[in-house]
Amino acid sequence: MSEVFNLQRKIKIDLGPLKEFANKLLACTDETDGKTFSIALVSDSRMTELNSLFRGKKSTTDVLSFPHEPDDFDPDKNNLGDLVISGEQAQKQAEENGLTLESEIKQLILHGVLHLCGYDHEIDGGEMNLRELDLRERLGI
Repeated sequence: MSEVFNLQRKIKIDLGPLKEFANKLLACTDETDGKTFSIALVSDSRMTELNSLFRGKKSTTDVLSFPHEPDDFDPDKNNLGDLVISGEQAQKQAEENGLTLESEIKQLILHGVLHLCGYDHEIDGGEMNLRELDLRERLGI
């Protein structure tokens, strides 16, 4: 099961369909079998801070993935990690791509979860992109 938290106030976002989608993604994806993850929707200014702090990029981004690495203090091996999504970036991209905000956020959740599962589109020669397209079709997004 996954959790979704709305930590921003600028964009009105219905969390119900996002929670439902996240749980559907967990149920139908081999890489996530029996796992959990959390999603935080944040403001663009907060996303810029996080992107600068964790990636050294002084700009915003749409989604950041933080994989969970079990250790002695938190040995939970079923936790994939956390996603942070900018509500403002998602809205901007939805408008640019002719999508609903909900559809855009679902695509960002899928993309982020694939990163949590170890995929990296910057170095994998297209493997993540193919997997993402396959799952978009299977999940109806």
